Amino acid sequence: MNTLIAVAIAPFGVGDELSEYVAQACKVIAQSGLKYKTCSMFTEIEGGWDDVMKCVKDATMVLAEKGIRTEVILKADIRPGFTNTMEGKLDRLNEQLNASEK
Repeated sequence: MNTLIAVAIAPFGVGDELSEYVAQACKVIAQSGLKYKTCSMFTEIEGGWDDVMKCVKDATMVLAEKGIRTEVILKADIRPGFTNTMEGKLDRLNEQLNASEK
């Protein structure tokens, strides 16, 4: 079943600048073959439930297996019968915004 998640994977206790560690998690996500988009606060990943959750686990473990305390914030949207929700949600929102401007 198609699943869209927003996930933030961040280490604790490694200093103030986290980009080096976040990049390690993002590389795992990129290599998963799933559709994804990284923003300043979260990465969105879309695919089947099991594939998406495996991706989150693998991206988390790349830090945790190095002994780094790792926090994961995850929000999931499971919408039966829909695909391409990463863009579709924004398309529908923009349609409404454009309609309200007329």
